[in-house]
Amino acid sequence: MAEGSQISAANEEIGPGRYFFCGIGGSGMLPLAQIVHGMGDEVAGSDRSYDQGRTPQKFAWLKENGFKLFPQDGSGITSEEQILIASAAIEDTVPEVAKARELGCERLTRAELLSDLFNSAGYSFAVAGTSGKSTVTGMLGWILAHEGHDPTIMNGAVMKNFISDANPFASSQVGSPNLFVSEVDESDGSIALYRPTVGVLLNVSLDHKSMEELRVLFGNYLAVSGCAVVNADDLEAKTLARKCDEVVTYSALSEDADIAVSQDSLEAGPVSISAAVMDNRDHSIWPLILPMPGLHNLSNALAAIAAASAAGIEVSRAVYALHSFKGLGRRFDVLGTSANGITVIDDFGHNPEKCAATLRTLKAHPGRVIAFFQPHGYGPLRQMGHELAATFARELGEDDVTIMCDPVYFGGTVDRSEGTERIIRLIEEAGGKAEYIPSRDDCGKRIVELSQPGDRIVIMGARDDTLTSFAQGILDQL
Repeated sequence: MAEGSQISAANEEIGPGRYFFCGIGGSGMLPLAQIVHGMGDEVAGSDRSYDQGRTPQKFAWLKENGFKLFPQDGSGITSEEQILIASAAIEDTVPEVAKARELGCERLTRAELLSDLFNSAGYSFAVAGTSGKSTVTGMLGWILAHEGHDPTIMNGAVMKNFISDANPFASSQVGSPNLFVSEVDESDGSIALYRPTVGVLLNVSLDHKSMEELRVLFGNYLAVSGCAVVNADDLEAKTLARKCDEVVTYSALSEDADIAVSQDSLEAGPVSISAAVMDNRDHSIWPLILPMPGLHNLSNALAAIAAASAAGIEVSRAVYALHSFKGLGRRFDVLGTSANGITVIDDFGHNPEKCAATLRTLKAHPGRVIAFFQPHGYGPLRQMGHELAATFARELGEDDVTIMCDPVYFGGTVDRSEGTERIIRLIEEAGGKAEYIPSRDDCGKRIVELSQPGDRIVIMGARDDTLTSFAQGILDQL
């Protein structure tokens, strides 16, 4: 571990907080801050959203529960003994970064601190892949908790099974430090820091890096995992697993993997999917009724079942636990249906694979789809713009419509010369129907104006907690 980065066993009062999180309200920082705080350390932080008055309920809860919040002006960094937790992408001009450098404070990235905690656990599960990480992490964490274990869980989404008055923002769960479940990220290369007892690989597809870079990162990740749990339906993942000594495979599309489903048993509904789960290692079969729709979620469930079985939990018990899995916030989260039958869904889809999975689930059932997409940054839009456009054009029909606003932007020096207009043009060139409306509020008005009885409206995007309230606002208007 990096010197000074161990979680102390007891509170240690050093200025406003030993660990200072820059961007403490973010989907990656908040759960880690909760875990550090829950393990007994003083935690403080700042956030642009806090300064701008965004998501005030979240910051009010943090204050009420002992987290010390400061404006993002450097005033929270007061001692050289503090440790600054900040994304590697944060500019040196951010006041906290400048102040920490001036005082000589240790600086760790989110992944460095998380991997310290993760690698020091006696038994650890890592969940990696381009899509589905948060869902599988939540499923696996719930299986462990349901079976009487006490996992610490680090997730990027709110896990509904763990929501309570004490933990309304349950993107983490503080349990035993010796049993750790975490999604791990390849986008910044930090996946290389983790040494899991069980390493899960869901899929490998274009997102933040080239395929060549992804093959190296994911291949090395599997190589250092004690046991590799791999999706046999994904050719890239299956190929990377060939060099691993201990492998458990799973498949939603065939009956040949270690954990598979009887293809004749599949029954997909608008809000659930069921199948007979086969453990081909002992030839047992167990009925799974998953209260989430979509073949991709069945695959996610099999990944969690396979990972749990790699740790010795009986497949029958893992399947049973998932009957009561409540899902995750912003993962095909049905907010409600209006009196005239228009359903609004909140979803985290932001890369081609995630968006395709959501749109396919919607198009498997009757009704027009109005798909709103807020790009999660100018950089990602440049990286995957063609693939995103192809996804919307391919998955949606001639009666459906895609509406996009400008990418989310909270400040900084990112190049904003190329935006959403290009994606709309590419969708139209591929035969899709799409509209570009710069303002998100104006997009909301247009969606309400277009909507008809029986429509499904899906709100997609990442890195912006206010998307849920935007979706709820549309439902309220309907």
